Amino acid sequence: GAVVNSMKLELCNFSGYKILPGHGKRYVRIDGKVFNFLNGKCEHSYNMKRNPRKTCWTVLYRRKHKKGTVEETVKRRTRRTVKHTRAIQGASLQEILMKRNQKPEVRKAQREQALRAAKAKVAEKKERQRAFKAQQKATQTKQMKGGKSKMPKQVKQTGR
Repeated sequence: GAVVNSMKLELCNFSGYKILPGHGKRYVRIDGKVFNFLNGKCEHSYNMKRNPRKTCWTVLYRRKHKKGTVEETVKRRTRRTVKHTRAIQGASLQEILMKRNQKPEVRKAQREQALRAAKAKVAEKKERQRAFKAQQKATQTKQMKGGKSKMPKQVKQTGR
């Protein structure tokens, strides 16, 4: 074992396995690129232009299809989002907490009371508008009955 470790280990260009000293073939292409093959099977597969990712006994295939990974996957711990209650415009933190801790019946009663108040306000506004319109109508009819209008009649001028 100690002798092998000090010598250079090559990797097969097709299968991805280690090539021990004294084994395998080295193939140099015309463009000068060097290929190391573990055995004839790897060399012939490469020459037939087989894809090592589709050949099931190669390291690349096993890596692609997640074979033989025994190390347990570390589960990522997701950070819990911490909720903070902050004061918002128009309501302090104490008011918000008070409203949150109220009983639903109390909250319902308050909501109904607020609705009644809003409806009463709308009704009052409508009533005021109705009274104003009635008053306007009365003043218009008085003016009509007065006979003479305040505006003088325009005299028709004829051009010569």
